[in-house]
Amino acid sequence: MIKKSIAASLGILSVTAVLAATAAIAQAPGGGGAQPPSMPSQQPNQTTPTASMPDSSGNTPSAQNYSDQAFVSKAMQGGQAEVQLGQLAQEKSQSPDVKQFGQKMVSEHSQMGEKWFKPVAKQMGVSEPKGTSKKDQKLIAKLQALNGAEFDNEYIRCMVKDHKQDLKEFKSEADAAQNPNVKQIAQQGTEIIDKHLQLIEQIAQAHNVNLDEKEVSSIK
Repeated sequence: MIKKSIAASLGILSVTAVLAATAAIAQAPGGGGAQPPSMPSQQPNQTTPTASMPDSSGNTPSAQNYSDQAFVSKAMQGGQAEVQLGQLAQEKSQSPDVKQFGQKMVSEHSQMGEKWFKPVAKQMGVSEPKGTSKKDQKLIAKLQALNGAEFDNEYIRCMVKDHKQDLKEFKSEADAAQNPNVKQIAQQGTEIIDKHLQLIEQIAQAHNVNLDEKEVSSIK
């Protein structure tokens, strides 16, 4: 798996410019959003490791191996939620910038899931999640009941909160991952999520969405 009339207008213009620039980059050759990483030549064992089953090198899988697997599984599930929430934003929002952000979430999280996480999950023997988490299901149901500005404000808040948490988890995995492919995905994912967070914070400011202190990013 987020301040008065002239100020708000300037904020919206700024966000629109950022989105336009992002779209231009995405359409440029070699700039199609979340590009798949070039994987290291060393591939992880394709057999699902167990506590008593050595890997291809003859070593028993460590706790970090399982941590890497858990990260991949959780990231895939979170990505599914981001796609569903982005689709909801395109359907229910009345604001062009929120709609465009939702479309960006659908496009880039779909690419990350298909081109990054699924191939590595297959190599590691990690099963693809069969659906979103119960927490995300409740959030989706909550947003489905909202419309207009009320929907926008709640969607913006949850996107700021979610991306701050995702950024923290991706950074942590980038530092601790043992699997080289997972480490590379976590490093590149950190850069993408960081950009998503900065963008949704700009949108929050343009819409005068008040964020709790815990939701305000240290990135300015």
